[in-house]
Amino acid sequence: MHLIHDPRSPAAPRIDFDRFLTVDIRVGTIVAAEAFPEARKPALKLRIDFGPGVGVKQSSAQLTRHYAAAALIGRQVAAVVNFPPRQIGKFVSEVLTLGFPDENGEVVLFSPDRPVPDGARLF
Repeated sequence: MHLIHDPRSPAAPRIDFDRFLTVDIRVGTIVAAEAFPEARKPALKLRIDFGPGVGVKQSSAQLTRHYAAAALIGRQVAAVVNFPPRQIGKFVSEVLTLGFPDENGEVVLFSPDRPVPDGARLF
């Protein structure tokens, strides 16, 4: 999947609301994080608890510029939980952790500004 990181790029083509609803974006709490030295670009392996409906899932995320693995434990993040798993080397990423690029294109995590129940769905 190619992601556009240029904030000057135009908005994507319009979609209807029913299509948006097919993307399942949930909040979860990071319960484990560690370096992922086998990744082509510096990344972390995350284990995120999305509550009883989704469970604990793993994700690879290129977060090393702004985040240390240990500092992420207990942090809530948003992720797409209904994409197919993606093989990254010997690691299977089960969810897409969401973030925005900073002025240098480095990932800044997308998180709720106050605690919400793990597994809550974005609407």
